[in-house]
Amino acid sequence: MYVGVVELDVLLGDVHSLKQKRSVVRPVVAELRRRFEVAVAEAGHQHLHRRALIGVAVVAADAGHARRVLDACERLVAGRPELELLSARHRMMGPEDD
Repeated sequence: MYVGVVELDVLLGDVHSLKQKRSVVRPVVAELRRRFEVAVAEAGHQHLHRRALIGVAVVAADAGHARRVLDACERLVAGRPELELLSARHRMMGPEDD
């Protein structure tokens, strides 16, 4: 079993309040969850209205599949016009990480 995680640090466009931030971030989180069947949440920068840290996790039988899913999640976020992907940090844990 492999667990893959990606942290996506994003800058939001024309957002001036935390309420507007939620209206931008929530649909992205929901789309990631629906399209890729991953665990996803806003995991940081909750107090900043123009930044968000989106955490995505996947469990898979092989590392290659987990990497492909996380790469697809990253591409989806990078392709959203209302977001600017600042960084993506990937981590993989597997049987050899006892």
